[in-house]
Amino acid sequence: MQKHDPIPEFSLIDPTAQIAAATHGWRAKCLQRLVRLELPVPKSVALPATTVRAIAAGHGVDAGGILERFGDGPLISVRPSPANPDWGGPATILNIGMNTKRHARLAETHGETAADALFVRFVQAYAIHVARLDPDVFDSIKPGPGALREVLRHYEMETDEPFPADPAVQLSEVLRSMARAWEGTSARLLRQAKGAPEEAALGLVVQEMAQGIGQGISGSGVIQFVDPVTGVQLIKGRYLGQSQGRDALKTTEALYLTRDPRGPSLEDVAPELFEALVAHGAVCRARLREEMQIEFTVEDGRLAVLDAVKVQRSARAGLRIAVALAEDEVITREEAVLRVEPRALSELLHHQVDPTGPRDVFARGIAASPGAATGKLVFSSQAAQASASKGEPCILVRRETAPEDIRGMHSAAAVLTERGGMTSHAAVIARGLGLPCVVGASEMRLEARDKKLTAADGRVFHEGDVITLDGSKGEALAGAAEMLPPALDDSFRRLLSWADEMRDIGIRANADTPADAETARKFEAQGIGLCRTEHMFFDEDRLIVMREMIFADTPQDRALALARLLPMQRADFVQLFEIMQGLPVCIRLFDPPLHEFLPQSREGLRELAEALDRPLSEVVRRAEALTEVNPMLGMRGVRLGVVLPEIYDMQVQAIFEATLESARRGTPVVPEIMIPLVSAKREVELVKTRIDAVAAMVKSRAKADFDFKLGVMVETPRAALRAGEIAQHASFLSFGTNDLTQMTYGLSRDDAGRFMNTYVRQGVFPEDPFQILDVDGVGELLLIGAERGRKTRSDLTLSICGEHGGNPESIEFCRKAGFDYVSCSPYRVPMARLAAAHLALNDRKNNL
Repeated sequence: MQKHDPIPEFSLIDPTAQIAAATHGWRAKCLQRLVRLELPVPKSVALPATTVRAIAAGHGVDAGGILERFGDGPLISVRPSPANPDWGGPATILNIGMNTKRHARLAETHGETAADALFVRFVQAYAIHVARLDPDVFDSIKPGPGALREVLRHYEMETDEPFPADPAVQLSEVLRSMARAWEGTSARLLRQAKGAPEEAALGLVVQEMAQGIGQGISGSGVIQFVDPVTGVQLIKGRYLGQSQGRDALKTTEALYLTRDPRGPSLEDVAPELFEALVAHGAVCRARLREEMQIEFTVEDGRLAVLDAVKVQRSARAGLRIAVALAEDEVITREEAVLRVEPRALSELLHHQVDPTGPRDVFARGIAASPGAATGKLVFSSQAAQASASKGEPCILVRRETAPEDIRGMHSAAAVLTERGGMTSHAAVIARGLGLPCVVGASEMRLEARDKKLTAADGRVFHEGDVITLDGSKGEALAGAAEMLPPALDDSFRRLLSWADEMRDIGIRANADTPADAETARKFEAQGIGLCRTEHMFFDEDRLIVMREMIFADTPQDRALALARLLPMQRADFVQLFEIMQGLPVCIRLFDPPLHEFLPQSREGLRELAEALDRPLSEVVRRAEALTEVNPMLGMRGVRLGVVLPEIYDMQVQAIFEATLESARRGTPVVPEIMIPLVSAKREVELVKTRIDAVAAMVKSRAKADFDFKLGVMVETPRAALRAGEIAQHASFLSFGTNDLTQMTYGLSRDDAGRFMNTYVRQGVFPEDPFQILDVDGVGELLLIGAERGRKTRSDLTLSICGEHGGNPESIEFCRKAGFDYVSCSPYRVPMARLAAAHLALNDRKNNL
């Protein structure tokens, strides 16, 4: 093999050395910070990534020059130091420099047993990680009499040469092995899976050994000062006498750190050492501005700090830690807000499966709505309602949900479907209700008629079997998993209140019922950006009246049926206004095609015939007549309002009467009425004329005045393109990006999940456009609509109210486009509030 000139570049880690995380890695930079804090860090040398890469390419290294930094006959370790600790790295090698001469000296100072144990450990690590010998041969050798002789004999047998005695040779081979391991294909793929860039480089740290094996109090351990799951401040860790590295974490024989009734502790055995560790932890927290886990070694009563890493933490712990650091003035409130990832908040709003507990996964799908729930399997909405009436939580399983399943979803603790994607009916409704939901679990086989499902591994689950659904990970688990409660505590509320002070775009909620509105208020939404009124009609007592209206033969008969719905709608709106306490409420008029309110089964149609006192043949004929080839593009939205205006008349009358009632109760409101699925200015003119007439009638009857705003939901490409003329009759435009994406792409959001992963993987689309707003195509329509609308009306209010409204990427787009607010599911409001604050803060930083 060709040899190159040695690369001498390395640096002693002292307070003034030119050490940076980008060049020398996170560990080297962290050690320099510990040195600057005057913690007892063993002497350390850092090799930058350029040197390590050169070693991997075949260059030599000045191992002798490195060893000279440590004095006569040192024992040293080599540790990986990538730029990011999450990228991993090759295994740490301890006790480099061990040979017969060094062993003899150690036997005199530490005893024969300790010296043998250290030598055996080094030979084992060197054989496995450097010489790449069979681990089974060397791991089977246990410390004890004769172990050193045996391990050296095995090494010579496997390599046909004695174990290298020269410390410089040992160090050179360790450095070469670690450098090449980092550049290997497997290591490269593994770290890329963790988010590392392809060119990610490795630094190495050579550190003087602090021996945890020897005379007096000797051992090693780790200590941290917060719970990694909850973020509560406490001392956590382990200490093991006569050990090295992280041995304490691998055995039940380790001591506790603080006094504990379950067994002896370091605080009992060496209180001075314990106090010193606590003091070092406090210094790290204050000066490094982070909660750190400290790795330490004790040699004959002398404490050495080998390393300190940021404590690994759950989302709930990360939020609590950030708030605590800000309240203690260790970091600013702005930094605390920026430290919490917006998407991490979804874990805090719901119960979660305890990450430390066992997981028996039997089905996987798309994580459509976060949270977790345990309950009995049910396969129909009726069974879900029956289960809820008995106070038994249940998991509703369907091939895919339909509007008639809404009552069952309200009754269930979670929803699992065989089909569907992120914007399928089940996913959208579940997010609005705050229900854990997994969709598209296509590997399971559902047999609803037999009330059973079969998992991919062949296991069969029947109705009544208990499972746990993890909507955050998209998994269904057999049995009842261990749970963590929601984390809506003072820290959560405080962080979001700070975020509200920093953001510069409004955040509203999509809320269809009074219960949704209560949730929106709990999460401090600034109003309701979308109230889908049709969801109010699926309750049992309203559904039959709705069906009577559908089967009415004349406009007069329709009006009579709708008159029975009027007080129900009015009561809903009164309650909604009361809950929102004067905050804006945007109510979308009736949108879905009428066939969605009819039963789908023959049995259901027979029951409907009995309820309506009509012949079954007539009911079947009328139901078939209402069936549309493509109902999502058929007679729905404003088209219903134009063809069957009595529906919208009833709804706006209910809105106006509720407005007057709210004013009488001391909660004045200016309702915002939104017309769905508009494509032409004339549609708005026709509906506006009817609405103005109803408003005049209600004012005349009540002898009272009120204000309202009329706007349009932009869901068709034509509405975006003709926004200039549509805005002549609208005070606001709210872009419904769910349907707008569907119509722009010509994709069914319910069916796209079947091929979307393939499309994204092969680069047809950069992301699923139903999850991440397509800024190039759909986004351009938004920009065109916004520009043309405001050219007509400068005070035009602009918003989006599709599912994209809760995504940080979409919020960023809307801010730049000058939108007034975004609206999203109630349970996504906290994430949207935090994301908006992140965007505003980052803008300010970039503009400084």
